[in-house]
Amino acid sequence: MHVLETDGWSLLLPPEWWAEREDDTVLIGDRDGVGCIEISELRPESGPVDDASLAALAAAIGGDGRWKPVMVAGVPGLYAEGLDEGAALREWCIGQGRIVLYITYSCEVANRGMDDAAVDEILATLALDPDLS
Repeated sequence: MHVLETDGWSLLLPPEWWAEREDDTVLIGDRDGVGCIEISELRPESGPVDDASLAALAAAIGGDGRWKPVMVAGVPGLYAEGLDEGAALREWCIGQGRIVLYITYSCEVANRGMDDAAVDEILATLALDPDLS
């Protein structure tokens, strides 16, 4: 395992996964090319993150009614899954304190579910910067 660390959060990656930063987004993929995790960080300008602000973000992303409450590594948020333009998609809007993460995992529909356990294990290692949470 190796540590992936940003200014706002960190997580552990198994050796067979890679990561790279593109602007305000971190891309994480497995070396066999099955799918890709994308993590975007937001820092609200007003007040701490709460259920209403997470719900507003999820509504802005789209798909009313498909979002369900979730906890990722002790961080509350919302989760949805489905299909989008021929890709299988899993989405999380999670946040606490002064940080929100929008996380997606996408892969070809034929590979749907193949990396779910690995993605869940990676996200379970997520740690937010205590100064922001």
